[in-house]
Amino acid sequence: MRSPRLRDGKKRKTIELYPLGDFPEKVIYEISRWLIYNFAVGKANISGEDWGDIFAKSIDGGHLSSPTGLADVVFEGQCWSVKSVQSKKPHTCQELRVISGRNSPDYSYGIQNPHTDIQKTGKAIINIWNERVNIALDQFDFLRTAILVRNVNTLEFTLFEEDTRQYVTNEYEWKLNARENFEGFDKTTGKHKFTWQPHGAQFTIKYTVPSSAVRFQIKRPPILDFEQTMEQIGFNKNWVLIKN
Repeated sequence: MRSPRLRDGKKRKTIELYPLGDFPEKVIYEISRWLIYNFAVGKANISGEDWGDIFAKSIDGGHLSSPTGLADVVFEGQCWSVKSVQSKKPHTCQELRVISGRNSPDYSYGIQNPHTDIQKTGKAIINIWNERVNIALDQFDFLRTAILVRNVNTLEFTLFEEDTRQYVTNEYEWKLNARENFEGFDKTTGKHKFTWQPHGAQFTIKYTVPSSAVRFQIKRPPILDFEQTMEQIGFNKNWVLIKN
């Protein structure tokens, strides 16, 4: 569907590659082709770096060697933060915990003891995330998070995306769990949204899988034969230079 005409006559400068969460079939097929290729060359799993490469190639975009804020993949003024998580049942899971970076209140705000004031620490954790969103949006027109849920045994996958947004720090209350990790809860709904680990500074966000998610399954390919592949690419000993 084309962009709507507005009465004030204004238009966006950047035309989105596709509507939010509405992945074109072509993109799903390209993602599937690259997944199959990765398994065909002998990979047992799909890492986050692999997923970034696959998504970038599937939209003819670029995978940044170093993220710009939260931006991993870019295409003509648009950017995505790409995440991949494992699940036993990708097609039926409803909620996910996604590792979303390492947020250090000590480095960013000089909070040496995060337990002294856990609400202050929690706000600092969210502010670090928000600043990464700002950095990406300083250079790109919009930022989305594309999440691939995978089971490499059944080769079932679920793909969804949402706008990557800032969070209002005052809307969350922080508590310590039994492992002394920080957990952020929505004050209105009481739902658990964030987890932060003081040791390692790992920040995790909980996502709900939307109804717009695309569920698909691929066939496991045979692993490419090493000798045949060497022959196909024309390998010979002249490709190797041994230096003493």
